[in-house]
Amino acid sequence: MVDADELDGGVWAEWYALTPAERWAESEKLWVSYLALGGSLDPDPDPQSPFYDPEEWLANWDGKPILKVSWKSGVKQLSIG
Repeated sequence: MVDADELDGGVWAEWYALTPAERWAESEKLWVSYLALGGSLDPDPDPQSPFYDPEEWLANWDGKPILKVSWKSGVKQLSIG
């Protein structure tokens, strides 16, 4: 069996130690935060889909800032813009 600390230097060890039910509960908290920051559950447009209509996509855009997630040095950073 592989030790979680060996995989990533311990960054994810706390997450790996949680039970599936605990991970689910923590994920629910993240979704609440994501939505509170203006995130959307609407799917991203797929320009390769035969049903994709760029004009419809722009017509449905509500003008809210888009929440962006990036990783720098193994740390998740949220930015709006």
